[in-house]
Amino acid sequence: MKRLILLRHAKSSWDDPVKRDFDRPLNEKGKRAAKMMGEHMQEEGVMFDAVIASPAVRVVETLESVAQGYGEPIEPEWDSRAYLASNMTLLDIVHEADDTAGSLLLSGHNSGLEDLVLLLVPDSKGDTARAAVEEKFPTCALAEMEFDVDSWADIAPGTGKLRRYVRPRDLHADLGPDDPQ
Repeated sequence: MKRLILLRHAKSSWDDPVKRDFDRPLNEKGKRAAKMMGEHMQEEGVMFDAVIASPAVRVVETLESVAQGYGEPIEPEWDSRAYLASNMTLLDIVHEADDTAGSLLLSGHNSGLEDLVLLLVPDSKGDTARAAVEEKFPTCALAEMEFDVDSWADIAPGTGKLRRYVRPRDLHADLGPDDPQ
């Protein structure tokens, strides 16, 4: 059995005058959401043996804030292929993961993460969690899937079971979408 946990970076700042999208940092709401997600992960026993992440600043800062809430350091393998990657590139990264890890946390960006969930988890009538992912995979959302395989390389489209889908607004109303005014 393999467990794949996807974590989208937290809300970033568009107000920061950085030259490259890669360098965009988190805003304060994003830092709060990431710390709260880390606390939630710790409370719910969400554990992982390995971490692979995009090296973009907003992902680095997300994992730092998640670690504060989680109460343990998170030491990822930084993989530049994960930066703004498609679902197929992310699946390639998963396929290459070390099989000694039973659970893998993959942190990066949308639309690749959302599309990866939709690729791996079959569309089943009444699956409200998958339907919620299909509606939107917001910043700092977490999806946890299980696969009945022994090797990461054996994960195939439509073979996953979505065990958990949590958005920041599920943890605290203040972390939901900003009111458009």
